[in-house]
Amino acid sequence: MNYLAHIYLSRDHELITIGNFIADHVKGNRFKRYSPELQKGILLHRQIDSFTDAHQIVRKSKRRLDDRYGLYRGVIIDILYDHMLAKNWSIYSDIALDKYTQSFYTLLNRHYGVLPEKVQYMSKYLIEGDWLLSYADVKGIEKVLNGMNRRTGGKSNMNLAINDLKDHYEAFENDFKLFFKDLCDFSDNKLSEINKLYD
Repeated sequence: MNYLAHIYLSRDHELITIGNFIADHVKGNRFKRYSPELQKGILLHRQIDSFTDAHQIVRKSKRRLDDRYGLYRGVIIDILYDHMLAKNWSIYSDIALDKYTQSFYTLLNRHYGVLPEKVQYMSKYLIEGDWLLSYADVKGIEKVLNGMNRRTGGKSNMNLAINDLKDHYEAFENDFKLFFKDLCDFSDNKLSEINKLYD
């Protein structure tokens, strides 16, 4: 899953949310350098990613994408699913998406000092561009895919995936809704297990 889903699945636990957000930039056992609450978020993130990669519905979504994307198909689905979460936000939260994202940006700034250097650099652009709110709009997702393609030197062709989204929009949305129910249940249970490890 991408940024918005990982933040949402942290269930408003402040430091767990930060840990979940930075997890891709914390490799191997380096997570042990962080405070227990941040460690929980990092471990939760890893569990969410493993569950997502193995889920049959996610695999079905990947098969809807053109073969040209190769190993980038998983990254594309993460982004498309974040769009579906943002678009259908009112189903999952009583807090308006714009207020939710602004609250997260405030949280990021509050804990800026614990963020890995690359996350500090990226977070400035995330906040200035209001990336998380932009996910709700197809044009916002197109911008994300274009940016990801630039970062791969054009090798990923991820910019073209906006056409796959448009061609299979309803199917992707249905996939997401079915999968996200499973993911929320899994994540809540896994967070309880992780918390017990630190008791």
